[in-house]
Amino acid sequence: MNKLSLVAVLATVSACSTADAPDANWYRNAAISPDGQSILFSAKGDIYQVPVAGGKATPLISDAGWDGHPVWSHDGKSVAFASNRNGSLDVYLLDLADKQTKRLTYHSANDVPTDFTADNSQVLFSSGRMPAASSSGFPTTSMQQLYSIDISGGTPTMVLTTPALEAQVAPDGRTIAYMDNKGYENGQRKHDVSAFARDIWRYDVKSGKHTQLTTFAGGDSSPVWSKDGTTLYFLSEQGDSNFNVWQMDANGGSQKQLSNFNTNPVRSLSVSDNGMLAYSWHGNLYTQLPDQEPQRLDVSLLAAKSSLAEQTIDIAGKASTFAVSPSGKEVAFVARGELFVASVEYGTTVRLTDTPEQERTISWFPDGRGIAYSAETDGAWGIYKIAIADDDEPYFFAATKFDTSTVLKGEVDIFQPLVSPDGEKLAYLHKRDEIRVLDLASGKSNTVFAGKYNYSYSDGDIGFDWSPDSQWLAASYVSRGLYFYTDIGIAPADGSKPPVDVSLSGYGEYLPDWISADLLLFVSDQYGERAHGSWGGEADVMGLFLTQDGFERHHMSKEERELLAEAQEQAEKDNKDQQEEESKEQDSDQAEPIKIDWQDMDERVVRLTKHSSELGSFVMTPNMEKLYYLAEFEKGYDLWVQDYKENSTKLALKLGASSASLELSDDGEVAVLLADGALSKLTLGNSVEQSAIAASGSVALKADAERRYMFEHLWRQTDDKFYRPTMHGIDWDEMYRQYQPKIAGLNNNKDFADLTSEMLGELNASHTGTYFRSNVAAAATTPSIGALLAMVPGKDGLTVEEILPHSPLGKYADQLTAGVLLTAVDGQPVNRQNNLAKALNGKTGQRTRMTFNNGKDSFDLVIRPKSLADESAAMYKRWVDSRRALVEKESGGKLAYVHIPQMNDSAYRQVHKELFGRGFDKQGVVIDTRFNAGGWLTDDLVTLFSGNEYSQMVARGITSKGNSMRRWTKPSVLLVNEGNYSDGNCFPNGYRDNNIGPIVGMPVPGTCTAVWWEWLQSGDLVFGIPQLGVARMDGEFMENVQIEPDVLVNNSKEATLRGDDPQLERSVKELLKLK
Repeated sequence: MNKLSLVAVLATVSACSTADAPDANWYRNAAISPDGQSILFSAKGDIYQVPVAGGKATPLISDAGWDGHPVWSHDGKSVAFASNRNGSLDVYLLDLADKQTKRLTYHSANDVPTDFTADNSQVLFSSGRMPAASSSGFPTTSMQQLYSIDISGGTPTMVLTTPALEAQVAPDGRTIAYMDNKGYENGQRKHDVSAFARDIWRYDVKSGKHTQLTTFAGGDSSPVWSKDGTTLYFLSEQGDSNFNVWQMDANGGSQKQLSNFNTNPVRSLSVSDNGMLAYSWHGNLYTQLPDQEPQRLDVSLLAAKSSLAEQTIDIAGKASTFAVSPSGKEVAFVARGELFVASVEYGTTVRLTDTPEQERTISWFPDGRGIAYSAETDGAWGIYKIAIADDDEPYFFAATKFDTSTVLKGEVDIFQPLVSPDGEKLAYLHKRDEIRVLDLASGKSNTVFAGKYNYSYSDGDIGFDWSPDSQWLAASYVSRGLYFYTDIGIAPADGSKPPVDVSLSGYGEYLPDWISADLLLFVSDQYGERAHGSWGGEADVMGLFLTQDGFERHHMSKEERELLAEAQEQAEKDNKDQQEEESKEQDSDQAEPIKIDWQDMDERVVRLTKHSSELGSFVMTPNMEKLYYLAEFEKGYDLWVQDYKENSTKLALKLGASSASLELSDDGEVAVLLADGALSKLTLGNSVEQSAIAASGSVALKADAERRYMFEHLWRQTDDKFYRPTMHGIDWDEMYRQYQPKIAGLNNNKDFADLTSEMLGELNASHTGTYFRSNVAAAATTPSIGALLAMVPGKDGLTVEEILPHSPLGKYADQLTAGVLLTAVDGQPVNRQNNLAKALNGKTGQRTRMTFNNGKDSFDLVIRPKSLADESAAMYKRWVDSRRALVEKESGGKLAYVHIPQMNDSAYRQVHKELFGRGFDKQGVVIDTRFNAGGWLTDDLVTLFSGNEYSQMVARGITSKGNSMRRWTKPSVLLVNEGNYSDGNCFPNGYRDNNIGPIVGMPVPGTCTAVWWEWLQSGDLVFGIPQLGVARMDGEFMENVQIEPDVLVNNSKEATLRGDDPQLERSVKELLKLK
């Protein structure tokens, strides 16, 4: 959508009458009291209470953190709720009599309460931890289990190891209704009709049996019991593809629709003992008796906590991008979406912009008195200039007056300015893909690289640079239609001729940097170790010499270089008088026109780095004797230097940075480094000296205005980049009208994520939604000890069920056999009454004393707990090992097994290792892709598994495997389920379309798109745009087209708990049938 369309939408919103326009309310998590007298709900990060008839809502729970998900005890005496006041969401309990709040859970996973047990002695909550030791379920924290915890606190007990959300206990306590979860998908996606769509189940506590109650192919959620336990109310999209209130009997029969909202989903259903239903619809509270129409509550909030109009945020160490001034004395940078300039030497900092919108991509004018930058205002990106207004003030950091002007602003996005060396022109991106040049004097633009030559996956991924004489542009571009593998092109800046491909390579080449009249640098992955899929590869800095003379000079020896330097020095002395005379006739600032020898140009490309690496940015000194570059060999990026005079490669500076970039001053004596948000000055010479740039400053953050801007940005970005312009048939303008007014009712970014996820969820697309990242302090982070533990009734401690190999407790496995009790951590008891996570938190990597009891003796073991990520990796290896052992057993050793957890380089290498290592002499392979989280590897895997043997190797009568030597040429079976996501869905399509083998398991929902996850400027929000669709050769998109397996097999929840895997067993049987 262009700017005019957005303006039209805004005008429509403003013109709507008060009665028709959506209000600013965003009331969520409605929970009606058992007596039906009041409703709890979350708003503005707090929990409020309002009479059931509406009116004034008073804050019941208010804290500096976010509070929500309130749950009443069945006797109405207490309320459980979730709060992130200590980082992640934990369960808290409020006693309504004394108003005292107690923290119940301490694990750094997110814990969300759903109900109390029938006797009110425990709280049920969902949490993404590890499955039970007996379970054959895939170990992922995305599949939340169900737990209970005593209202007095202590260590939780696992209730269900299979995924269970929104669990509700029947009044008799014998049955639990819950919503299942079969895979990775945003919880607020709507209109999805697939095998993934969530269903409602009933669990019999005594027998352990699970019964599916809803079978509708779309979404069902939020079950709640009637007082007598005979009726379940729930939310469903059946009927009109919109979540409405329904009811059914306890066995899933007699389903009936109760509400009839045509748009926007009903959320957070609850019911009182007298049968009054309460819920939230589009940010407002409603009540409804089953045989009557819904009634909207008129609610007015009494403020719980003050909301500051402005927040001061220190920007030190938070720079996101930067540019060094021509003099090298100043550095401009962006922090929290604002533009600053700091003195490189003294750190004196001036703030140049003060807007809720985002500024980015900085370029200095050659006189050092002006800066061009991009800003997103009034519904479109534009380019602006800020300049020092007082002639007597030479530097930005010391200036007191500035002029801001619009350089270029239109109806479409225009950004990424790059000022030409002569200061007369400006190159920029038009509509993200097209490179244009603006003549600053005339205001006229011309196209240099047409949009057909590029596709921008994420903003900032198209690089271009000016020639020193300002007459040419070099850019990464798609010269022959091979997208995602760009070449380097050169084109005249006036657009008079099309670009010329000067790299002529099928490898990826990018980041052109025009160093001199003779030399153009760029990055290429031609020589580096190749990664599989789209995960890049090690790269090098390459040099394209534009003339034969420059090429030959580069290849001179040290001796030849010194002789040439002496000759040039003498020549300069001899011609001094002539040069002085010529300089009077020429403009000293005018660069010498560049001469390009186009013939055999690709033969003058030189590899300038001696070792390929995970390469970052790079700079070359003006005399072209040294190349400084950022490379990652170990943990993080370090600074390296290639000295061409000495022909040496050295580590110049150890950084260990997770992200870093580098720029050089014009004289080449000083470089500025940005590493993990911090700026520093690098003095270059025989060694590199680093000193911090003490840039300081603050942003007076107007959070409400920033959220309004982020909403506009998110909505426009989705409108511009969603892979289908039809937006899956959704009126995206109407979504703006429905949700934009709601932004005014928010005061925190967690609710912003909730609101925008609802809007994005209307698109019925994978890879959508907004996610809020909460900061968890190290002291609140739960570590892993490497033990699978269980809470066994009557035991004073936690029972060891299994010790994970190579874990903190792994070397003590012989002592810690099943049944041994863990009784204390550093002397603190751990049992049903004392929380294990509380005792462990903050101890990652620290010496920790664990006390155990084997029934005879108590003994201590000192370990260093590891992270939960380490635990997750160990659990995954345990699961894969057990699956492989099952295939070995069921096939009598005839078949190999591989699991592919995601589609990236490391996964491919592990598969390759298994196939041609352990599995080389097997008769076939089971390819297990269940719960594959995606990436980009389909073509590599299709190629790998579709090999044909067409030759043999024979040495003196001994025959061995020939070609295809590194492709699997034997039979295979593909195992899939509802959890295959993204490229995990693309691969089964490719496997079937290439007739590789049969597919076994459960249907795979169509989620085969490529996503850009864009972090918003607040730093705690990221949202997804499925921007690249994948279609079959007949043009049909794979998104939302489900793959049906050849052999349908479901793993029941009961089988999973027992440790059985019918899907894998059936895969073995099917594979053994193949020849």
